[in-house]
Amino acid sequence: MQQTKINDFNEIITGRRSIRNYDPSVKISREEMKEILTEASLAPSSVNLQPWRFVVIDTPEGKETLAPLAKFNQRQVETSSAVIAVFADNNSLDYLERIYDKAVEEGHMPQEVRNQQVPAIRGLLEQMTPEQFKDMNLIDAGLVSMQLMLVARAHGYDTNPIGGYEKAEIAEAFGLDKERYFPVMLLSIGKAADAGYQSVRLSVEETTEWR
Repeated sequence: MQQTKINDFNEIITGRRSIRNYDPSVKISREEMKEILTEASLAPSSVNLQPWRFVVIDTPEGKETLAPLAKFNQRQVETSSAVIAVFADNNSLDYLERIYDKAVEEGHMPQEVRNQQVPAIRGLLEQMTPEQFKDMNLIDAGLVSMQLMLVARAHGYDTNPIGGYEKAEIAEAFGLDKERYFPVMLLSIGKAADAGYQSVRLSVEETTEWR
């Protein structure tokens, strides 16, 4: 069921709500979900490594697997069109050459620039501790998660980020290597069954310092 896209940027930002109760009759096709994920993946990332990985849980069997791992979010799991599990790939450096080679192939980067940057980037990142590399990937996965929520809104859907779930178990539950894939968050997505609640924000005066 194709939803009407929202073209007004202000409405995308100000109209977003964290939705916990979805219309279960609305299903997002996998074709449109691929479009949403493709647009979300235009988010920036450190040296363009794109460490985010997604598991789209949209089948009854997948939701049955997820349900005991998200005990306090049963309504979202049951009623949403899908729940997207966002992971950070600890092996994202393995994709460095592939990404930069494609940039050259598509005309976005000269070959000589690629030849300079790839060994420099690899050398820099290989000096990082595992914790530093993980922190970098988590920031990038957070960027794509926020962009995913805004893209979903632009497609006419609603979302809710979920942090309370069994992080130690979720990778293996969906057949992933838990040493490689670090869970970032779950995002429920679908069409809201109610308006949700508008939340308040601290003022810029309270959150910002000028120097």
